[in-house]
This record gives sequence, structure tokens and C-alpha cells, in this order.
Amino acid sequence: MESSGGCAASEPFALRVLGDSMLPEFSEGAVIIIDPAGAIRDGCYVMAEVKNEYIFRQLRIIENKYYLQPLNDLYDTVEISGQDVIQGVITQKAGRRRKEHKHYGKDSEN
Repeated sequence: MESSGGCAASEPFALRVLGDSMLPEFSEGAVIIIDPAGAIRDGCYVMAEVKNEYIFRQLRIIENKYYLQPLNDLYDTVEISGQDVIQGVITQKAGRRRKEHKHYGKDSEN
């Protein structure tokens, strides 16, 4: 992911998706908006820091264990220690066309 830079730590920021681990929902090059103060819940999309790398995955909470799950089955699900590695929650996806724009959060379905 490439950072747009220049934002305060608590402000939402934009990143460009690199790779195909989140296909088909998020294609390479899609711009996503991350809110560091977003509500973390099962099924939300998150950016997390794992082994000194930032990764974008869907958060799954199963029996009080936290997992980062890719949408593309070619990639592995990663178990994490908890919410402390989560850097923010994806709230929007922007596309080249208006119909490709999508909001994520408590009032919309993932």
C-alpha cells in the first residue's frame, strides 16, 4: 500500500491497494480510506501491522481469537494477538467511476 502522507495520526487517510489479496472486492489500484478511530468489529476491513509490514484484510473474531482473512483464497489467514496491531478501519473505497465507490461501516454491509 502507498500512503498519501501528511495526516495527523488520528485523521482518516487514503491508501492505494497493492496486490490481489483482497479480490474481488478490492482490486489493485483501488483507493481506500482508513479511519484510525474507526469501530473495530467482526467482519470489518482493517489495515494492520504484522511483522513490520502493513497488510489490508478482513477482520474475523472467532471464539475471542482475532484473524486477518484475505478475500482471495490464494492467501493465508493470519492469527493476530488482538486489536493492538490494527492501525485503522476501512470506511470507503473509491473507484474511477461513481458506481465503484462504496462505504463500509456500521450502517452498510461489507
